[in-house]
Amino acid sequence: MSRPNIVLVMTDQQRFDSIAALGNPHVDTPNLDRLVREGAAFTRAYVASPSCAPSRASLFTGLYPHTSGVLRNDDRWAHSWVEILADAGYRCTSIGKMHTYPYEASVGFHERHVVENKDRAHPSLPFFLDNWDKALWARGIEKPSRVTYRTRPDYRERLGAFEWELPEDMHADNFVGNLARHWLDSYHGAPGEPFLLQVGFPGPHPPYDPPGRVLDAYREREMPEPARSPEDLAAQPEPLQALRRQHYDNDHDAIHHLPDPTREQTQRQRRHYYANVTLIDEQVGGIVDALDRRGVLDDTVIIFTSDHGDALGDHGHSQKWNMYEPSVRVPAIMWAPGRIDAGTVVDGLVSLMDIGPTVLDLADLPVPPWMEAHSLLPAVTGRQWTGREYVFSEHARDLILTETELMTMVRDDRWKLVEFIDHDRGQLFDLHEDPNEEHDLWSVEEHADVRRRLHEAISTWRARSALHTATWAKDFR
Repeated sequence: MSRPNIVLVMTDQQRFDSIAALGNPHVDTPNLDRLVREGAAFTRAYVASPSCAPSRASLFTGLYPHTSGVLRNDDRWAHSWVEILADAGYRCTSIGKMHTYPYEASVGFHERHVVENKDRAHPSLPFFLDNWDKALWARGIEKPSRVTYRTRPDYRERLGAFEWELPEDMHADNFVGNLARHWLDSYHGAPGEPFLLQVGFPGPHPPYDPPGRVLDAYREREMPEPARSPEDLAAQPEPLQALRRQHYDNDHDAIHHLPDPTREQTQRQRRHYYANVTLIDEQVGGIVDALDRRGVLDDTVIIFTSDHGDALGDHGHSQKWNMYEPSVRVPAIMWAPGRIDAGTVVDGLVSLMDIGPTVLDLADLPVPPWMEAHSLLPAVTGRQWTGREYVFSEHARDLILTETELMTMVRDDRWKLVEFIDHDRGQLFDLHEDPNEEHDLWSVEEHADVRRRLHEAISTWRARSALHTATWAKDFR
């Protein structure tokens, strides 16, 4: 079988419960549902870090953040496995968001058509004009951002939910989808040249701004309620209490977060969020059509996922920077008729960075021995596969997660532990009995052995990680 084309579609900040075919009827995703029916879905995929750059760097290196050196946004990227594909003859193109730093770093791609965050209107962010900025300027359009939204009298009560009122083709997600289709229609390489096309949609990252046409189907729809209670909020360790205060005091990404939003406000926020997912789903369908039009659909593997999730008010939190399930658990789909088993649902634990060696495996290329990720191909081809015993996630101090130097999560099939390197208190959840993580068992003596075992799992993981990756940088000297 010839080397397949790879289309890696990544959204920004998409929760795990955002695909209808996986038991989530509150969202409309007919094109993603097709990929699930005809492909394989991973129901317990976890990010290596709950924010953009460290998660993406982990995916594109097969290394954890403490090894890749990208521990927070705007840490410099060095290399990626895209270089391996490029050296092996793949044409490698990135369209949309990657969140590298520098923003236009090649990291192995032959060409990059960069679109960054929908809202970059904060004075502390590095100056940068991406392709979307330039297109908006050429059309004489001021980009909606916290600067423009702040002029609205209802800005402080909308939780980042606004309607896109400009031409639909200039919405960030439509803009990226159109660029991807244009590339598929216009680029013609050497005969037999396979390609890697990474498509990075900026949504459903806030502002939550679907066009009215898409939002119409959601305006009266009941959304799942946020999981939160006074006991839940009071029990959170100090770094998470401080994180919530950060969101109250700052309108990150045009969200003025509220300590006690009304039901109407949270319903509206969620309707806008999931409507934005539906907009992206339309663009995924357009990419599939473009592949078919090009005549390469049968020779292409489509992988769909996201860099992290969004709390949407769960546990009183906004966006990410925490280790709750809506923040660290993401959708993950592989579609490749004839190469993987259709209708496969994989419930084993996987790390998002496992996509890297999976792509290399699909391209029949060796996986570097220093990678900490593992190919998922056995899981979707009927071979023996049990999933990971543990998945880990970590996040270092940045300008938003300010009250801990390092936050680390480990979860196994049943339990999740979160520890803070500089605080005595962490979190412990029994995800079988408490899937919404509303009852912290950290201080319950009955579970002291579980807590001790998971602490030891983190210590062992870090030690083995250091040994396993000690020589990885030598490959790039």
